[in-house]
Amino acid sequence: MFSEERRFAKPICWAMVGGGRGSEIGYAHRAGAARDGLFQLMAGAFDIDPDRGVDFGRSLGVAPERCYADYRALFESEARRADGIEAVSIATPNSTHYEISKAALLAELHVVCEKPVTFTVAQAEELKRLAAERGQVFGVMYGYTGFPMVHQARAMIRRGDIGEVRVVNMQFAHGFHSTAVETHSPGARWRMNPQISGPTYVLGDIGTHAFYLAQVMTGLEVEELLCTRQSFVKSRAPLEDNAHVLMHFSNGAVGTLWASSINAGSMHQQKIRIVGERASLEWWDEYPNQLRYEVQGEPARILERGMSYLYQDDPAIACHRIGGGHAEGFFESWANLYTRFAIAMKAADQDDQATLAQTWYPDIDAGIDGVRLLERCVESADNGATWVKF
Repeated sequence: MFSEERRFAKPICWAMVGGGRGSEIGYAHRAGAARDGLFQLMAGAFDIDPDRGVDFGRSLGVAPERCYADYRALFESEARRADGIEAVSIATPNSTHYEISKAALLAELHVVCEKPVTFTVAQAEELKRLAAERGQVFGVMYGYTGFPMVHQARAMIRRGDIGEVRVVNMQFAHGFHSTAVETHSPGARWRMNPQISGPTYVLGDIGTHAFYLAQVMTGLEVEELLCTRQSFVKSRAPLEDNAHVLMHFSNGAVGTLWASSINAGSMHQQKIRIVGERASLEWWDEYPNQLRYEVQGEPARILERGMSYLYQDDPAIACHRIGGGHAEGFFESWANLYTRFAIAMKAADQDDQATLAQTWYPDIDAGIDGVRLLERCVESADNGATWVKF
């Protein structure tokens, strides 16, 4: 079980860019980071409107003089303070991720960034180089990968419990944007604006989540893919609100990814199904405490989080925060990831390479693969749904 006794001599002095009043994702970052006392929110540039940002920051207990008009002022002013920030989380629209992340790394800060981290693979690889040169941790907020049962699936696949992986089915297909909600929802509007969202909508917004979950579980590498994408709400073109992707993996397995916001009536439908030669595994984010394990010729089994029959030697599996049968959810997953980010950041500051090597978290390489997925999907779809190398 997760140990709440882990403490640092001093919490990581932390700031946020974006995530202001009314932001669900901003609240998720703050709740995840605060959960275990390893981070302390000390500064921020919370809003594009400086006055609104100061008012919101004060409501969070941040000193008014440390609520800044923009990220540049935040990084420059905090660098001059003896108690300045050590890390920053970036929860802004997609088009700003690269420039803010780059500025943060140049300011010698650890970074946690929303995905997609950039618009291009070249930009993401530049961020990787900058982080490596400065010894900074770069985490990418794939928030669903903090669930213990995702890592139970990973351990079972690695140990051969289902045999060689043959088929990987990924989907994240909700129905909340089956009509033109962007006419009255600012949060939806920017996601459907290519200048802000980038070259994709649902593939970048939700498809990358399902793709990375499958990467974590299987460890397989994509060799080539084919993508077709649609704008069923016509005003969203050229950005898609529905997409299907076929994939060929390096071991000979095949995969499908369905990303959609027009699956009318659906809540999330983020499901990952891994089919092996002897058995299959299925995880559904609406029931994150369970993992379905189906062995050919045997009754299906539902594995439950927090139980002793799970592979407890993996810290990511054993990090449950309350006994089995009690529901753990989204915020616990984020807290698990923020604890891992904190451990990695402290280890990096102390040049503790052993701890860094054994601490898993969604890193810049995860971000690069997500951006590469989007680049290749756009290339394939815009060329008539042709196969392209990954």
